[in-house]
Amino acid sequence: MFKIAVLVSGSGTNLEAILNAIEKDEIKSKVILVIADRECYAIERASKKGIETHILDRRAYRDDLSDKIYEIVKNRADFIVLAGFLSILKGDILKEYKDRIINLHPSLLPKFGGVGMYGDNVHRAVLDNREEITGCTVHFVDEGVDTGRIILQRTVAVDCEDKIEDIKKKVQREEHIAIVEAIKKLEVDYEGVNQCI
Repeated sequence: MFKIAVLVSGSGTNLEAILNAIEKDEIKSKVILVIADRECYAIERASKKGIETHILDRRAYRDDLSDKIYEIVKNRADFIVLAGFLSILKGDILKEYKDRIINLHPSLLPKFGGVGMYGDNVHRAVLDNREEITGCTVHFVDEGVDTGRIILQRTVAVDCEDKIEDIKKKVQREEHIAIVEAIKKLEVDYEGVNQCI
């Protein structure tokens, strides 16, 4: 069984999708850690399930945030899943977990990715550019921002009367499916490879 650390910054609906998939035996991995870069409801969701949690305030840790996360996950987690995590990882954690850190982004990358493109900012850009299709992307995390190799994407139609909240709801439904599918792919790709513990 693979061990996963999930990094969060918000309400944790994607974390909940992962935990539900584990309970239904859709994925074989186990979430052993949930780390947030601020106080958020996702931590409460994890705590209710008895999962070890950590809050590392990004304003306090600043440039040391990635190193602190690495200190916590090292030799414990096989994979790291960024599920609505707003901070940018850098340094040793990217080297040691190369091709084992995945991120869920609320657009069809390479469109509407990069610094400042998160949450409603992404959906606003979709509307401003009159896109007819949007969706979500799960990709590997590298040294860039939303530049890693794409694992999978799921699409939704943008209707002419859609507002930001409408697009957000549509994309979020697909995110819950995409993150589970991506973890399944990781499990298959790494099956037989030595796990951390």
